[in-house]
Amino acid sequence: MTTNARLATPVMAAPVMVPDHRHLGACAHCDARPHSVCNAVPAVDMARLAAASTTGIAQPGTCFVEEGAKADAFFNITAGTARLFKLLPDGRRQIMGFAGVGHFIGLAVSSTFTFSAEAIDHVHYCRFSRPRLRALLDDFPAMEQKLLEVTSSELVAAQEQMLLLGRKTARERLASFLIAESRHNAGCHLPRRQFALPMTRGDIADYLGLTIETVSRTLTRLRHEGLIEIPSAGDVVILDRDGLERLAEGLT
Repeated sequence: MTTNARLATPVMAAPVMVPDHRHLGACAHCDARPHSVCNAVPAVDMARLAAASTTGIAQPGTCFVEEGAKADAFFNITAGTARLFKLLPDGRRQIMGFAGVGHFIGLAVSSTFTFSAEAIDHVHYCRFSRPRLRALLDDFPAMEQKLLEVTSSELVAAQEQMLLLGRKTARERLASFLIAESRHNAGCHLPRRQFALPMTRGDIADYLGLTIETVSRTLTRLRHEGLIEIPSAGDVVILDRDGLERLAEGLT
């Protein structure tokens, strides 16, 4: 479902860019590294990785990727969360997904970006130009393999999103969304029991094809059923994971 309000042209960020040599240490100690394609580059080659990128910060509400702009770079998010969206001809916005720590933005594009990326909170990222990334992939085949895995995962996620919007009920959609968010960056560890939802209820509604009222009402119902707890507007605690997963799969 798209938002009803027509939106103004997205505000492009004027990111704070850091010269390559200044974030060498940051590359070596980056908290996002375990969740990112950069993890495929050996620690001894951090200087090579740092030299291939610059870092930037997008303020909340500003875009660092603009739909229709030349796709001459890729972005690896190292902190924060961004909403990925398309603007329809009548000005309405359709959210396609959310990108958090470790997400690599710009893989499934050709000459121009087919979506915009807007910072929900303060988003920190590394920017790789196409030529520099190509050189990295040539030198580190494991990184190219990692990118292929990421692209495959994005395709699977797109297929699941089609199923979610086409077949699932409101409760099943929200349960699926919460389960997916709890698994983000879990890696080999168990999915998180408590996690933050930095996006607004309107963002979630747009992404799931629901109204804001339905999202709020469904969250309240899931809480009353003992499946989740909502200690604050931006946090969720899963109390009954098995029950929530059964709901997401349409088994209840």
